[in-house]
Amino acid sequence: MKRVGITSLLAKLHRDERGAVSLETILIIGAIALPILIFLIRVGWPRIKGYFTQGLQDLEAERTNAIQ
Repeated sequence: MKRVGITSLLAKLHRDERGAVSLETILIIGAIALPILIFLIRVGWPRIKGYFTQGLQDLEAERTNAIQ
């Protein structure tokens, strides 16, 4: 008797499509965003890191000039 209940529950769950559009949208956005993130990490991160490193070095140099 329980087996029939579980089977009907699984069949009902399989037929339910209420969240399908949202899930498809999330998957499409993920498929677009993932390559962009990979590109930014591989190509852009060294440039961003160098920019901030140079900025910190400039701040430290100006700090020593301000102290003197």
